[in-house]
Amino acid sequence: MLPFGMAEIDGRLADRGLDGGALHEVAPATPSLSDEAAATLFLAGIAARCAAATEAARVLWVVSRFDLYAPGLEQAGLPPARLLFAEAREDKEVLALMEDGLRHGALAAVVGEVRRADMTASRRLQLAADTGRTPAFLSRRWRRQGVCPLTELSAAATRWRIACAPSGRLPAPGVGRGRWMVDLVRQRGGNPFSLLVEACDDTGRLALPAGAQHRAATAAGAAARAA
Repeated sequence: MLPFGMAEIDGRLADRGLDGGALHEVAPATPSLSDEAAATLFLAGIAARCAAATEAARVLWVVSRFDLYAPGLEQAGLPPARLLFAEAREDKEVLALMEDGLRHGALAAVVGEVRRADMTASRRLQLAADTGRTPAFLSRRWRRQGVCPLTELSAAATRWRIACAPSGRLPAPGVGRGRWMVDLVRQRGGNPFSLLVEACDDTGRLALPAGAQHRAATAAGAAARAA
């Protein structure tokens, strides 16, 4: 099991974390560069936590368009030493390389970026992830305007949609920690939910914005007093 380490997320997941032998999908909320970057870093953070749990293991990241920004991945906790990159010419090759990596069973996680993957392809990835007991993460890129990639049927255990959100105000001019709106669109055995979070730190971990933390603590205190 792969917990996020945040009660606000883990407590809403049916398994209290992500199944480490299953397929999970992530898509940007829009085809904008900012949302695509947010979705990529969200995945990088999860992959970083997978790699940190196994000292010798690396993450296989398969792409058909090599536009990854290595310093950005490292800021999300995934340094080059933890990564194996593979570049394919088209989606079916990306999916085939992912299957091979998953069945190998010696990787911390396998990530692949595609524009299209039908139900059969997602089932094959799910089976390969279960066989190799390796988590699979499919990043679904937008194919056309107005049609969310997550509208396609899939065998994934969880499906996430990520969007950029305004950063909190700072007491002085500068750039604050990024914020994302995280939507769990579907999960096997549980309900969907949405949560505003602060972007991954250099260990791949998310956090609640300060205001949300205060509201959560206040609500918890009120519940305790009522009890």
